[in-house]
Amino acid sequence: MITIRRILVPTDFSDYARPAVRYAAELAEKFSAELVLLHVVPDAVLALPDAVMPTPTPAVDLSELTEAGKEGLAHLIAAEKLEKRHPRAEVRIGSPADEIIAAARDLHADLVCIGTHGRGGLARVLLGSVAEHVVRQAPCPVLTVRPNAS
Repeated sequence: MITIRRILVPTDFSDYARPAVRYAAELAEKFSAELVLLHVVPDAVLALPDAVMPTPTPAVDLSELTEAGKEGLAHLIAAEKLEKRHPRAEVRIGSPADEIIAAARDLHADLVCIGTHGRGGLARVLLGSVAEHVVRQAPCPVLTVRPNAS
């Protein structure tokens, strides 16, 4: 029998991530599982200037971004009416795919529920697909949710 005690749902607060949050919340309800919402603040290494950037990028205050992530998770919990599930909200700093995988491992997640689309355009081409990386490396099953899922 499949036992799901903890569901990890990463979010970048995009419209593409919302269906995954909804799926995870419904699965958590059905399995009486803990729901963990995760937001990853990309670390400064991703924003450092390189040879193709003619000017340096402005310095980023990670503590401000972390606080913004916590506020974003609180707003998401309220907007999706998840308070009754008492979800855990986590903010991490680093490479999104790597931090999602590490969180799944650290939290002993039984399932990761992730949107198939996040940021698009050039960022996706340069950084690759976070969801694809998570599917390949996660220590537990991964449910990918398309943006048009209800």
